[in-house]
Amino acid sequence: MATLIREPALEQRVRAERKASGLDRWDEVWEGTYVMAPLPNDEHQDLQSELVTVLKLSVGWPGLGDVRGGVNVSDREVDWTQNYRCPDVVVFLKGTKAQNRDTFWLGGPDFAVEIVSPNDASRDKLEFYASVGVRELLIVDRFPWQLELYRLRGRELVEVGRSTASDSGRLRSEVVPLSFRLATGGARPQIEVTHHDGVQRWAV
Repeated sequence: MATLIREPALEQRVRAERKASGLDRWDEVWEGTYVMAPLPNDEHQDLQSELVTVLKLSVGWPGLGDVRGGVNVSDREVDWTQNYRCPDVVVFLKGTKAQNRDTFWLGGPDFAVEIVSPNDASRDKLEFYASVGVRELLIVDRFPWQLELYRLRGRELVEVGRSTASDSGRLRSEVVPLSFRLATGGARPQIEVTHHDGVQRWAV
């Protein structure tokens, strides 16, 4: 259910309460509209932390770039809080066109991950991510389970591969040295991540 607050005093109070409690960590602003995101569930947070770990091992620690478990990404330097998104995982490679402005990044990450939660708008962010230059986006959907890899083609992020329970093809990134595949079995499907060196492999 969407809620539109038109009373400025109430809006300020709600935002202040979310900030004080830490619930605003995943909130975003879409062209001046404040979007409140629910606190991710335990599975979401586990996936996020494990993907950050794998990317740290394969990109961060070898010195190929910076890995973060979510940052503010904006398309404007002045009044950046009027339009920003918060991917779940980001990678900024060495030489990236994006600029670190401390509280936010001006321009998109080279590689980003969105983990889908109920009633969220992960796919609605594709146009914004393309506009800020995200080169690849991995969407982890859990309803039903599937992986979708998008790649920047001109000014659009285009789906270049999908891995599902019935078709667990491997999605090879051209940005980070990793491939991703959905592997069924166990309490829930796992994301099998394989390094391009053919040796390192992780189950997330």
